[in-house]
Amino acid sequence: MWDFADNAAVQRTIREIYEAGGIVSAVCHGPAALVNATLSDASYLVAGKKLAAFTDEEEAEVKYTKVVPYLLATVLKERGALHQPAPNWTEKVVVDGRLITGQNPASAHGVGQAVVDKLTAKS
Repeated sequence: MWDFADNAAVQRTIREIYEAGGIVSAVCHGPAALVNATLSDASYLVAGKKLAAFTDEEEAEVKYTKVVPYLLATVLKERGALHQPAPNWTEKVVVDGRLITGQNPASAHGVGQAVVDKLTAKS
């Protein structure tokens, strides 16, 4: 969360993969890399897209709201994302086109399977 959101190399890589027709995927706090990811037209990649990420409620439950530099779900929503939360610690995978995200560690397997399914569907 501290370094991905503002890392120019990460942002460039996300943009290049997405604009080339590739899949962008992240789970738990990984969507922090999407916070400032923009497309070539300067719009946020997440704007208007459904996604999942670690929720503010999960952050509060582990007592990290004052530790992390920002609340991930809140900032993604500020960027126009349509955050799709599930109850704390349950699996939640969201596929919106070529953006595949998961809420928390319980979602990791499902996110991986969704990526495989998307790749398999392309071939």
